[in-house]
Amino acid sequence: MQPKLPIQCPSCENALSVTQLSCGNCSTIVSGNYSLPLLLQISEEEQNFILQFFLSSGSLKEMASQMGNSYPTVRNKLDDIIQKIKNLTPSP
Repeated sequence: MQPKLPIQCPSCENALSVTQLSCGNCSTIVSGNYSLPLLLQISEEEQNFILQFFLSSGSLKEMASQMGNSYPTVRNKLDDIIQKIKNLTPSP
């Protein structure tokens, strides 16, 4: 099992940033202060929901059937994730 990438500080729960990347082939190391990609800033449950939405070709009706939930429940979950992503996205 591969370890899960942490996205929050275990001490203060603030968002973590990537400060170092390394190449397993040539051992090159790149340092800096990079933010996590947007989809890594949401919970694993929300990531799985988005993946299921994608795999069901965007059919909330199909997702509701697979999840054993009502269409409005699944729609509300999607709306919540959309709002969370909008809040994470910087305004132009």
